[in-house]
Amino acid sequence: MQETNLLSARERADIINLIKREVVPATGCTEPVAVALAVARAMEIVPEDYFMATPAGRPFSIKVSLSGNMIKNAMGVGIPGTGMTGLPIAIALGATIADSSRGLDILSSVTPLIVERARQAWLGDSDAIEVKLEQGPCDKLYIDARVMFMNKCVGRAVISGNHTNIVLVESDGKIIIDKTTATANDETASHDPELTMARVWDLAMNTPVEDLKFILEARRLNKYVAEQAMIGEYGHRVGRTLHCARQRAVMGDSVFSRILSYTSAACDARMGGAPYTVMSNSGSGNQGIAATIPVVVYAEETYADEATTIRALTLSHLTAIYIKQSLGRLSALCGCVVAATGSAAAICYLMGGDYDKVCGTVKNMVANITGMICDGAKPSCALKLTSGVSTAVLSAMVAMEGQTVGSLEGIVDDDVDRTVHNLTLIGREAMNVTDQYILNIMTSK
Repeated sequence: MQETNLLSARERADIINLIKREVVPATGCTEPVAVALAVARAMEIVPEDYFMATPAGRPFSIKVSLSGNMIKNAMGVGIPGTGMTGLPIAIALGATIADSSRGLDILSSVTPLIVERARQAWLGDSDAIEVKLEQGPCDKLYIDARVMFMNKCVGRAVISGNHTNIVLVESDGKIIIDKTTATANDETASHDPELTMARVWDLAMNTPVEDLKFILEARRLNKYVAEQAMIGEYGHRVGRTLHCARQRAVMGDSVFSRILSYTSAACDARMGGAPYTVMSNSGSGNQGIAATIPVVVYAEETYADEATTIRALTLSHLTAIYIKQSLGRLSALCGCVVAATGSAAAICYLMGGDYDKVCGTVKNMVANITGMICDGAKPSCALKLTSGVSTAVLSAMVAMEGQTVGSLEGIVDDDVDRTVHNLTLIGREAMNVTDQYILNIMTSK
């Protein structure tokens, strides 16, 4: 059994703050949203004098350079409130809204009028928006947005490392913010608390429940999206398919089938461009969904009390954050592997599992779906989330029966933290070549 109360009061507070930074509302897929955010920041610092100038023809254009992973994750997903897909409309909306203070919720204010203004201002001219692959070395999450006035850069914003981390801002050639140098990076580097599975468990189990109650907002937002998807027409309608009478004759009407249908429904809506806000995890709405909905459904179906539900949701989201710390924001490893591992741990806890059983569940997950590729954000992500959370339930059930994959099998280690490290090493390093092949295939179709 794992000893408890490993964390000091300061460490506990730091980890809670980490959760609050990583579990945040987001409207729309976070990759195109981050591009819209960068464009909005670049547009809002263009000097007013340039808007007063009225030369013949179009004075402004927008040039955006992106890392391969950003292009991969932004090219095929619906943009909320528009009925459109991909980067051009996201860029046009960012330029039209021009309010970076909204963060990842920047598209929550999209209305038909804003969409029409964006169309007219930016999408009617093929030269108004240019998107290209960043050719120089850069982070896997990298956006360089430039607002051009008569071929002169008058506003620029660079995001790197995470979806809201603006590292460079230039206005008419004058640097306003610069975190790109080694010194600046050292001074502004994130000092996130170091996590282990034991620390994750301790935080979730031993922190006063009142201090964790904020996590219930994830339940409210993500469950609402799932419910709306059940009555809407989004994506491939995976959730509705699993919920209909014909499919229940195959799958049954059970806790398991409802976990699958509600999780995939929320993803259907999000990837299909539904105008709803979800609670994200580590910069991904789909990860937020996969870390929330299975836990919520299982808790409700088994009549878990509110305190137990809060601890389960905290365990799920913090486990996902822990894995992402060493995996990185974007990789060739599908994020549902990470988030579903979090929900698997939480479901095991809701089944009555202790720390050892939860660690066994994590090992079972790593033994099963490591290697699921990320080939971009798109409607079919709902199928992958369904696979991930079905594996989560299976992994928890097997662990509860005392069965855990051991160190003689594959990449699993007897130590749960080394097992997690093996998973993230594959996703962060070994799958880099896979990532390049995926991008080449996607961009050559």
